[in-house]
Amino acid sequence: MSTNYRPDTICIQAGWKPGKGEPRVLPIYQSTTFKYENSDQMGRLFDLEDAGYFYTRLQNPTNDMVAAKITELEGGVAGMLTSSGQAANYYAVFNICEAGDHFICTNAIYGGTYNLFGTTMKKQGISCTFISPEASDGELEAAFLPNTKAVFAETVSNPSLVVLDIERFAGIAHRHGVPLIVDNTFPTPINCRPFAWGADIVTHSTTKYMDGHAMSVGGAIIDSGNFDWMAHKDKFPGLTTPDESYHGIIYAEKFGKMAYIQKATAQLMRDLGSIQSPQNAFLLNVGLETLHLRMPRHCENALKVAKYLQSHEKIAWVNYAGLEDNKYHALAEKYMPNGTCGVISFGLKGGRDISIQFMDKLKLAAIVTHVADARTCVLHPASHTHRQMTDEQLREAGVQPDLIRFSVGIEHAEDIIADLKQALATV
Repeated sequence: MSTNYRPDTICIQAGWKPGKGEPRVLPIYQSTTFKYENSDQMGRLFDLEDAGYFYTRLQNPTNDMVAAKITELEGGVAGMLTSSGQAANYYAVFNICEAGDHFICTNAIYGGTYNLFGTTMKKQGISCTFISPEASDGELEAAFLPNTKAVFAETVSNPSLVVLDIERFAGIAHRHGVPLIVDNTFPTPINCRPFAWGADIVTHSTTKYMDGHAMSVGGAIIDSGNFDWMAHKDKFPGLTTPDESYHGIIYAEKFGKMAYIQKATAQLMRDLGSIQSPQNAFLLNVGLETLHLRMPRHCENALKVAKYLQSHEKIAWVNYAGLEDNKYHALAEKYMPNGTCGVISFGLKGGRDISIQFMDKLKLAAIVTHVADARTCVLHPASHTHRQMTDEQLREAGVQPDLIRFSVGIEHAEDIIADLKQALATV
């Protein structure tokens, strides 16, 4: 249930509400199944007539309590956890798209998501048009087709760090009768709440800042409850016409504002099963309890590091929206006045090879296929996360060959800078 608490309090108090004699800390419901007294009780669950738990592949109490906390942080009406951020993005789109449908996505997104949307979902008969997040209104309007069902974007793109003009994209999506889905992984709801700017559905890789300690892989989908599916009935038959696999239930009529998440749970999770384990949900909840403390430190450290790099003679360029001369600074101030995230990108004079040599000399910062961790970490996307993309696709996604993604942790900023200094001295 939504409260008027501030995000700091929600991080601690939302979700699990223990009763008399119950554990103060969220329990791990490490059980595949749940017992009922008679066959009718179980049958009503399968008919979606009663709420409850019967098999963890669909829902689990530990997961639901954590999803409720993230939902409250985002200001939504319903949410669900998935096994990964990739699964969250897939479910978010697949929940309203089927074979023969089309959606629009900004091209400045995580490489794995780009491949999912542009290659794998194409094999399922769902097409995607990639467009620059900086495209004009006219260019974006021109990308819509009669069968377009959604627009997808990242709040702050990984790794190009483009800041999305959420309000503009939401307005255009709504003019065409489709929802805006936003991956809000990098800012988290501590720094940005996309629903306040017109976004309809939010996804997260909870593996990143929400977990914060590189311990558990997971994802989340949160629905604002604001998109009127019945007002666009012909576009979204999966929500507005009978689901014969559930005795003809019409989700939008039966569940109202909860329809989108109810369908994703009852249908997609039932059939595809990418549930987050209760153990991982428990660890995620521990991370969420300090999210409001960690995000300001990440942003504070990142700004110090970005300013240091910007002043160094061997650095060719630095991209961080917190810098006042950054091209995305005005948008960041509008949507994320308290900071964007702890991730910066930069390149060295001398290009790709020199950048890689420098990265290999870092000692405190670890080379890992991860980002948004309490520990400072570094990656060369063109060689790692985006290596399946062509040079043209890399450029379209804003990934330059020399781009180094530097995820600033919550260590002391001067120690992080000292590590950068010693590595730069070697190239």
